[in-house]
Amino acid sequence: MNYEKICDEILNCDDKIRYVGIYDFGELYDKMKPGTSNYLSKEETELSLSQAVYRWATRKKTVSKIGKPIFAMAKYEKIYRITLPIGGAGLILISTELNANVNEIVDKILEIQKNNSD
Repeated sequence: MNYEKICDEILNCDDKIRYVGIYDFGELYDKMKPGTSNYLSKEETELSLSQAVYRWATRKKTVSKIGKPIFAMAKYEKIYRITLPIGGAGLILISTELNANVNEIVDKILEIQKNNSD
């Protein structure tokens, strides 16, 4: 899977997206919107993503009862963070501005995710 291309597609699909990262097999591929500053260091982002991978594994344990998880979202004081699975155990992490239409963004990302599935 071409994670660099996917990062570019996601980052370019909405101007309210600040950051996109794909974490898979212990590797982080990421892009930041030009002119945007990071709130977290690369190490903090990688730690957060490794914890998110664990949470996704936990969510999968209830698939037979409530269905497959599609995405997860958290609202912070400064940003929204959205995670979606990609590949085997990979995750896409997106952060957006607070005035973003997150439902519209998730729909766009789900389409990109679908178009890039193996």
